[in-house]
Amino acid sequence: MKIIMLGAPGAGKGTQAKMLAAKYEIPHISTGDIFRANIKNGTELGAKAKEYMDKGLLVPDELVVDLIMDRFKADDCKKGYILDGFPRTIPQAEALDKALTAVGESIDYAINVEVPDENIVNRMSGRRACVGCGATYHIKYSPTKVEGKCDTCGADLIIRDDDKPETVLNRLNIYHEQTQPLIDYYSAKGVMKEVDGTVDMNDVFDAIVAILGE
Repeated sequence: MKIIMLGAPGAGKGTQAKMLAAKYEIPHISTGDIFRANIKNGTELGAKAKEYMDKGLLVPDELVVDLIMDRFKADDCKKGYILDGFPRTIPQAEALDKALTAVGESIDYAINVEVPDENIVNRMSGRRACVGCGATYHIKYSPTKVEGKCDTCGADLIIRDDDKPETVLNRLNIYHEQTQPLIDYYSAKGVMKEVDGTVDMNDVFDAIVAILGE
């Protein structure tokens, strides 16, 4: 089962991808997780990716394509995989299709988690990160016991650059311009499915499972 998760930044597609990966026992391949790991480890790729992510821009194709294609060759992808954060553009989707076609495979489902921009700005601008241990919170959905202080280590909380409203809006504008066309692309291929991402995450999960089957 080869699945692509679509949805704007902050729509919750990453959370759904992880839950689906656990249920169907296939790997969750997230470019975001790969980028963050590289940033944390101070790699050259991480430094390059951080420059774009801090500005709310998409990471260029050349930094991700080879990495994703190599990932497909791993043994844990034999039963399928869930792609989260790739492809982001039509050229990437075409490159993915070309690579899959070459080995006689294709994407089975493209799942779009639909959430209005206003909801996303409210979600992401409410996030807070600890400067000490890196723990994350949300002022509405998972607040700390003491405002502005981490529950775990007591250090100050900050709004990360990529969670600031102006950055979120910039990321959304880029998404609509570059990534939204993927919905039309996969619809034309007959694999596009859409779910309401504004409801409880467990209800979103149940809706996706109903599409994919037990």
